Amino acid sequence: MNNTNYAYFESNLKKLLEQYGGKFIIIKDETVIEAYNSFDEAYQSAIKTEQLGTFLIQHCVENEEDTVAFVSGNVSFA
Repeated sequence: MNNTNYAYFESNLKKLLEQYGGKFIIIKDETVIEAYNSFDEAYQSAIKTEQLGTFLIQHCVENEEDTVAFVSGNVSFA
């Protein structure tokens, strides 16, 4: 798994919180692609244009327990 997107999130958290606080953001290649109100919205949008394993969907909140939401290949949602 590529952790550079999460490292980008962590190192830019303050700025990202100001712009996207509370949203679910799609990060690819250390760039925010889009922000959504729910994980499902972000996921459905991302899989239309991005290959699984190439992006991160991240809940943009300050609480560490709520932050990690890696999406990679072979994911199944029921």
